[in-house]
Amino acid sequence: MSATRIVTDMMGRQVTVPVVPQRIISLVPSQTELLYDLGIGERVVGITKFCVHPEEWFRNKTRIGGTKTIHAERIHELQPDLIIANKEENEQSQIEALSQQYPVWVSDIQTLPDALRMIQEVGAFVNESDAAQQMACEIGDGIAAIQQAAVPKRVAYMIWYNPWMSVGHDTFISHMIHAMGWSNVLEGMSRYPEVTIAQLKELQPELILLSSEPFPFKEKHIAEIQAELPDADVQLVDGEMFSWYGSRLLKAVPYLQQLINR
Repeated sequence: MSATRIVTDMMGRQVTVPVVPQRIISLVPSQTELLYDLGIGERVVGITKFCVHPEEWFRNKTRIGGTKTIHAERIHELQPDLIIANKEENEQSQIEALSQQYPVWVSDIQTLPDALRMIQEVGAFVNESDAAQQMACEIGDGIAAIQQAAVPKRVAYMIWYNPWMSVGHDTFISHMIHAMGWSNVLEGMSRYPEVTIAQLKELQPELILLSSEPFPFKEKHIAEIQAELPDADVQLVDGEMFSWYGSRLLKAVPYLQQLINR
């Protein structure tokens, strides 16, 4: 039997994991990409159908369903010695069921410090501490060096259509908006509130960002909302740059700076 150690996940749960995990399943796209960028290669045996980065893993790794529709039988076939999940992106009941049979480490991320902690902790238990530490420092320094907007724009960030849904103050996306020197017009609300066009008109956002995920907004949606809020600047944005809290943040820094400068 391989040697194990006890780690504490971001939910405060104690998880017994192998000292060197060899059969890892990732249930979170941004954390899958992180594992790739930490260089652990063949040790990742399963991912979700939404783990699109890197493409070679998306094409070749075994897919175990979606983030909220996990196929337990595929996981059992893979016999993982570690599963990496997330409080928000995965279903609690499924995670609890998997935890009865496998070590499941769960992240909980609302802020940039949470994301940096996750990177470091994942790096530690997959035995890539130095690479993870370097990555976290580079991301932290990059975000801190962003030249924030001189005048804070009032922003509405939309993630869903029919019904329209946005982001409240206690989300990673809202934290990234504030890191840019902008303000979230839904600051007074929690998580992912539904909003009507009438409510948006009352909030008077100067800038409306239509995300590429989870709903894939297109040009036609710009026209639709622009007709209702003609004074607002409406733009399509890459949702991964605002919501993927792993190694994608390295790419997010220049992207967010470009958005500010635009």
